[in-house]
Amino acid sequence: MSSDQSSNKKKNNFTIIKDDSTDGHGGYGAGTISLENMSSIIVDPNEDKAYVDMAAMHARSDVERRVKWINDREEVQGGKLYWIVWVTVDKNENGPYYAGVAGSEIRVNREIKRAYKSMAEHVKHMEKSLKGHIIVEHMDDHSKKLLGDFLRDYKPELWENSTEELTRQLF
Repeated sequence: MSSDQSSNKKKNNFTIIKDDSTDGHGGYGAGTISLENMSSIIVDPNEDKAYVDMAAMHARSDVERRVKWINDREEVQGGKLYWIVWVTVDKNENGPYYAGVAGSEIRVNREIKRAYKSMAEHVKHMEKSLKGHIIVEHMDDHSKKLLGDFLRDYKPELWENSTEELTRQLF
């Protein structure tokens, strides 16, 4: 493996955000959702790549920065398509697997410094991913293939343990 491939591989680590547990005391933070087993992947069909960007968990990924967010897709004409894919890892009888995978669209037009995303959709897809749902049918075929290739290559054992639904939807 070349050093370029090696350094690229190191950048694509799934990072686990450790939740700030309240240990059942019922105080501040009780009833919060744990994002401990979730990662965010950016799928960039424009550049034919997919990569982990944990900053997307806080709406601060590279593709989300330095633009004004607009709720109307029509106002971002000519914007480039990206997907933030919320991936949740869980364990079954065979070991860890990709349990929940949900893609959320964003459109970014750097020329006018405007971008579109539906916050409601992103929140809904994060929640669905945490609950083990696969929501990728609305993604274009090229983006789904990029995502499938990334997940398969990143951790083949997780891919092998995943549901038939996931492997079928991501080719």
